[in-house]
Amino acid sequence: MRSDKDGRGSFQKVAECLYRYSSTGVYYARIKADCKEIRRSLGTTDRAHAMRELRVFKEQQSQVDRSKSRMTLAELCDIYLRTVQHQKPKTIERKTLIVSRIKADWPTGSQIQIAKIKPTDVNLWLSGYDFGPVSRNLHTACVKDIFAMAVADRLVAYSPASGIKKMKLDKPIRRTPTFEQFQRIVESIRSQEFNGHDADESADFVEFIGLAGLGRAEAGALMWDDIDFAREQITTFRHKTKSGFVIPLYPQLQPLLERRHAQRSPGDDRVFKIKDAKKAIAAACTRLRLPAYSHRALRRMFITRAIERGVDVKVIAQWQGHKDGGKLILETYSHVNPVHSKRMAALMTTEPVQGVAVLQRAG
Repeated sequence: MRSDKDGRGSFQKVAECLYRYSSTGVYYARIKADCKEIRRSLGTTDRAHAMRELRVFKEQQSQVDRSKSRMTLAELCDIYLRTVQHQKPKTIERKTLIVSRIKADWPTGSQIQIAKIKPTDVNLWLSGYDFGPVSRNLHTACVKDIFAMAVADRLVAYSPASGIKKMKLDKPIRRTPTFEQFQRIVESIRSQEFNGHDADESADFVEFIGLAGLGRAEAGALMWDDIDFAREQITTFRHKTKSGFVIPLYPQLQPLLERRHAQRSPGDDRVFKIKDAKKAIAAACTRLRLPAYSHRALRRMFITRAIERGVDVKVIAQWQGHKDGGKLILETYSHVNPVHSKRMAALMTTEPVQGVAVLQRAG
């Protein structure tokens, strides 16, 4: 390696493939892979640490396919876009936009060989845009996927984007109606003579979401065969997680479904004829001078009300098709946790528990 003679320092070989720069004490690696010499700072002045980093570096470089190492960033981006064509149209559109920005605005140009791209280049590209945390995170995720693909294909030893962290998002303020407001919304929709659909159909759809705690997609896809009146349960499919789950046929929900079942026409397999009541909800909120609530707001109302009524958070999570034991609900609905906690704390008294036998240890 280079030996400086101007007093700044020199590289001194201290072990096989390991060099130390005299003026800073930093260790460097120098190896050969496929007849090509590769040099890299190991970023440490500790020899033991440097030896460990050298082993990792050697292992990484041994995995690289040198025959493809001249691939450019533009070529890699084009390959990446071909791998995402099976995704949803909006996702493809977003990723195509991000890729076009990479090719147009990359600090060192899109014709740079991917093996020469550094983490600083990724940070410089991201800093060139004035966008919020959500957009930045989407761009970060996309560029990470692109370089992760390169690593998986052995085009590069490591991803220059691997150290880029997501930005923490501000917790949004989610408007949630009270149960009384929800009832008024349903009544307002039902009172309309014409709203694009039968008024009762729209009102029943909205009422079902609020009383069942399910989303618009789950409600719109519900079939009569999914409802077991004898066992008092409903089998549904959570479209967001692509998984099925079962909820109880709640007492507050049963009259609505029994009425619709009695009124259904022969051959009607779907519980609801519509899959969306967005306009009906918006119009009702306008008439009642309420905030602009959505389908999701009604689902939040169900969860909030369940917590306030003392339902165990883990049980609510099961009703929502969550598999995290209630972690997401506890984080999202922290504003009602004190109410639930206070109710549970009231149970911790010195009074004996009613209906529970106390076992005495034989002496």
